[in-house]
Amino acid sequence: MMKKISLKLLSTLLISILLIGVGSFTWSCNSSKNKMEDKQWFSKGEWLNELPLKAHSSTNQEAFEKLYKANPVLWKKAFQWMKDTDLEAIDPGTYVIEEGNLKAIVSDAPAPALEQVKWEAHKYFSDIQYIVRGKALMGVAPVSEASVSEAYDSDSDVAFFTIEGEYYTAEPGSFFIFTPEEAHRPGIKVEGFDTVKKVVIKVRAKKAD
Repeated sequence: MMKKISLKLLSTLLISILLIGVGSFTWSCNSSKNKMEDKQWFSKGEWLNELPLKAHSSTNQEAFEKLYKANPVLWKKAFQWMKDTDLEAIDPGTYVIEEGNLKAIVSDAPAPALEQVKWEAHKYFSDIQYIVRGKALMGVAPVSEASVSEAYDSDSDVAFFTIEGEYYTAEPGSFFIFTPEEAHRPGIKVEGFDTVKKVVIKVRAKKAD
């Protein structure tokens, strides 16, 4: 009798382990498939709306895709503005594309030194940052791994952080996308390029609380 019970328990246990294993494998396969689909969506570049530029390889593709698909009309407007505007000729200033949700800030000025630029991140807006003329360094790091050095200011939608991140050279031809998940240290001076023309497009990521 005890043998029969033990065998039943063993069989039940083995079946349970097998089912858990199959479930985990299925979840893993689905997760890998979703990540592959995310990469394919990003690399196809249809979201660029025929803008003849490319997104920098540092882009957080998963975070960007979620934001884009949550509000494709707004992102299309952003890329359309970049496509339709003569970025080389446009004057420095702020250009409202959609009131409260989308604006472009154009600057043409000396780039600051590394020690003058803080790590920052935003809560309600993503940044598209593009160097139109010259070169600059862009620092990128996960905001989840950063320590707050200056608390969030709701008026300017920014908090400042301390973190060690990766640095990339920004130049004409490719733009950077910083979602609220990325701390960034943007527009740092590169030797030999004293003046840099830069476009920053602020794209609303979520509505204010």
